[in-house]
Amino acid sequence: MKTFPQYQAVTSGEPGSWAAAARLVRRTGFGGTGAAIDAVVAMGTPRYLAMTLAADPDRDVGAIATPAPTFEPIVPLGKAAGTAARKSYNHQLQGQLQELTGWWVRRMVAVEQPFGEKLTFCWHDHFATSATKVRRAGWMLAQNQKLRTMGRGDFRPLALAMLTDAAMLFWLDGQQNTAGAPNENLSREFMELFALGHGDGYTEQDVREGARALTGWRISADGSTMLRPQLHDDGSKTLLGVTGNLDDVGYCDAILARPASPSYLATRMYGQLVSDHAPTLAVVNACVAGYGSTRSVTGMLSTMLGSADFTAAAGTQVINPVEWLIGAVRALKVPVPDQAAALKLIAVLRGLGQIPFYPPNVSGWPSGAAWLSTAAADLRMSTAAALVKRADLDPVGSVAAAGRVDAVAHLLGVPAWSARTAAVLKGVVSDPAQLVTIALNTPEYLTN
Repeated sequence: MKTFPQYQAVTSGEPGSWAAAARLVRRTGFGGTGAAIDAVVAMGTPRYLAMTLAADPDRDVGAIATPAPTFEPIVPLGKAAGTAARKSYNHQLQGQLQELTGWWVRRMVAVEQPFGEKLTFCWHDHFATSATKVRRAGWMLAQNQKLRTMGRGDFRPLALAMLTDAAMLFWLDGQQNTAGAPNENLSREFMELFALGHGDGYTEQDVREGARALTGWRISADGSTMLRPQLHDDGSKTLLGVTGNLDDVGYCDAILARPASPSYLATRMYGQLVSDHAPTLAVVNACVAGYGSTRSVTGMLSTMLGSADFTAAAGTQVINPVEWLIGAVRALKVPVPDQAAALKLIAVLRGLGQIPFYPPNVSGWPSGAAWLSTAAADLRMSTAAALVKRADLDPVGSVAAAGRVDAVAHLLGVPAWSARTAAVLKGVVSDPAQLVTIALNTPEYLTN
C-alpha cells in the first residue's frame, strides 16, 4: 500500500508539523498539494516562509511561460460616432479585457511559487479597482504589475503609485479633480479604505484638504499619468496637522505617518491571509512592530505568517472562489493551455461571484460565509466533477481503497477530516473520481 510518511493526520486536536506546513502552503498560495507540503516539512516552515517572501514573482518559471499581453490603445470615439462604430469600440474593449483576465487566470495556475500571484490578488482586493468602469485593459494591466512588483518591502512606494495610477485615477474620479472643482472621491477612499480605516483619526476637513493636494492629475491615452500644474491647487493646506503646499507626496506622507495606518494595514492583511475573525491586539501590535519605521510589508507578513497565532487560527477562514478554483486546478493538474480554457474557468468564477479585475466596489469582495450559498455549492460540485474528468487522479487511484481517504487528504493538503466528513468519504472510496469531487467540497477544504 502506498503511504505518506510525512503526512500526519490531526487526531488529537493539536496541529503537527504537517498541518502547520499545510496551512502555510495553502494560505500563501492557491490550495496546496501533498508533495508541496511534504517539501515544506522537510525544509522547515521558517525557511520556506523566508524563501517565499524573498522570491521575485516575475522570475518564476511559470510566470515567464505566461508573459503578459500587450494592448494597443483604442482610440476613443467622438460624440458624432454612430451605432456601428460604438458597437465595434465596445467589442474591442471587451475583447482586450477578456484577454487580460484569461492571462491572469492562466498565470495563477502556471506559477511554481504562487505567493507572488496570491499577494497580488490580495492587493487587488485591497486597492480594489474594477474594469467595469475603467474598461482599459492596458491600464488595468499596468496597475496589476505595480501591485506585483511593489507589493513587498516599503509600503510607501506602492501607496504613492496607487495615488497616481491611471486605473485608480479613473476609477475614483481623480482625473476630474482640479483646483477649480475639487473632487474628494480618491482622497476619501484612500483614507477610509486604503490606509487609515473608516473615520479613524481624520475629519471631513482633512478629506477636503487631501482632495486639494491631489488636484491636477491627468491620464493620457496610453495610460501614462502626469501632473498639470495649471490644474493643481498650489495653495497652503493643512492635512492631519501637516501644513504646507502639499501635493500627492505630501498627502501620502501625512497619512502614512499617522499611528493608525500600520495597525489598519495589518488588520486588513490579516483578514486576507489569516482569518475571517478579527486579530487580537497582541497580534496587531506584533505585526506593526514587524512593519516598523521602514514601513516594511515583508516584515509585517513575516511576523504575521510566522507566528503561533497563524497556525492556531486554522479553519477560521472561508477560501474565496479564486482560491478554490485555482487551487483545485493546480492540485489536480488540469491543463489550462490557452485562452479558450481560461474562459471556461472565468465562466465558473462569474457564477461564483468573483472575477479578477472586477471587484464589486471599492471595498473589494466580501469575505467569510458569503461564499457558501446553496447556488455556489451546486456550481462547485458540478465544476469539481468536470475538473476531475480531466485530472490526474493517480495519487488517489493508485492507493488501495482502505488508504484513499488519507490519500485524498494528502492530495488536497487537508490535515484532517472530521468524523462526519470521513464517514462520507469512506462511502465512496471505490470511486476515486467521486471521492475527489466530494473532497473538494468538504468544509475542511473550503476553510483554512
